[in-house]
Amino acid sequence: MKAIVLFAAFLLAAQLAPAPAWAAGAQPEEENTFVPPLADPVLEARAKALQKELRCLVCQGQSIDESNAPLAADLRRLIRQQIQGGQSDNDIKSFLVARYGAFVLMKPPVREDTFFLWFGPAMLVLIGVGVIGVTVLRSRRRLVNDGESDLNLDLSEPT
Repeated sequence: MKAIVLFAAFLLAAQLAPAPAWAAGAQPEEENTFVPPLADPVLEARAKALQKELRCLVCQGQSIDESNAPLAADLRRLIRQQIQGGQSDNDIKSFLVARYGAFVLMKPPVREDTFFLWFGPAMLVLIGVGVIGVTVLRSRRRLVNDGESDLNLDLSEPT
């Protein structure tokens, strides 16, 4: 009787468990991010060039041309739709900057809101060098002061 109850519980759990992705017919990530090229090779070359100028907001270190993230695939589709709609490259960039901010550009313009993107890494390096320099100077002073105190002890007359 106990075995039948356990078997029934197992069957119930198996029915309630979510199906694995492969059983549901899900496609691998790479296939979901495929964007078919435009029929016109000139427009496709324009789309590719534009994709290389835009940053993947998920990966952040890659352009949307290189990224396999679903958001990058959506942006590639959006670029192709806007190119087919007759939008210029500047119009498409302006649209994406308005939507996602200047960070979406691989080379954002130097402005007040992008100042840290351009000069932040250099400022962090300078701060790091400053901290290391102060630490080294303090340790040298301690060594010199400790050495002088040892000399003072040696110069005193024995009693």
